Amino acid sequence: MVTGGDNPPGRVVILNGGSSAGKTTLGRSLQSALSDTWVLLGIDLLIWMLPPRMINDADGLSVHEGMIVRGDLFMWLYAGFRTAVAALAHSGVNVLLDDLTLDGTADQHRWSDALQGLEVLWVGVRCDPAIAAEREARRQSRLPGIARHQAESVHAGVHYDVEVDTSALGLHESMSRIAESMGRRWSIPVPLLSNRPSTLPVTSAWSPGEPVSPAPWER
Repeated sequence: MVTGGDNPPGRVVILNGGSSAGKTTLGRSLQSALSDTWVLLGIDLLIWMLPPRMINDADGLSVHEGMIVRGDLFMWLYAGFRTAVAALAHSGVNVLLDDLTLDGTADQHRWSDALQGLEVLWVGVRCDPAIAAEREARRQSRLPGIARHQAESVHAGVHYDVEVDTSALGLHESMSRIAESMGRRWSIPVPLLSNRPSTLPVTSAWSPGEPVSPAPWER
């Protein structure tokens, strides 16, 4: 991508899936394998930017009856985050977005409104609920039950350009399907430079009920 003041708008790929579905691994691996330059943004980055007092707080992020609840202050900041992502793309930056639509269709509409005028590819990152729950248990830092619930709920009413199931497909096949869909969507070849997963650590920002974990750059 050529830098400068007259760049065409960047493209946006939204990876949407529940907890432990493998979105971050997929996003990092795509970022490493795509020939163009892409930045990876997502819900963990937003959580790492929040004041600690907003975590496990009704006005920020909290858990009620085993489900994540987003308070009014968080939703206001989430709207600003969407605007910031759109500004990056409008300036010519290609964006991989790792998110989960807790409100399904409503969240997809929020992103569509923010990204108006941009070329967006929606990717559904699915995972069998039982396998997502097993991954959740192995991490030992997740509130039990959230991954199983989100495996279905975050996809309710959401429309995708392509879907991958990380419990049935290997990483390379999932990446290839997404790259092929990118190529069809934008009528351009989208080569993958590598089939290997990213070597960067995959870390979640928040395990519901716990403090925010340190960001990778704070470790």
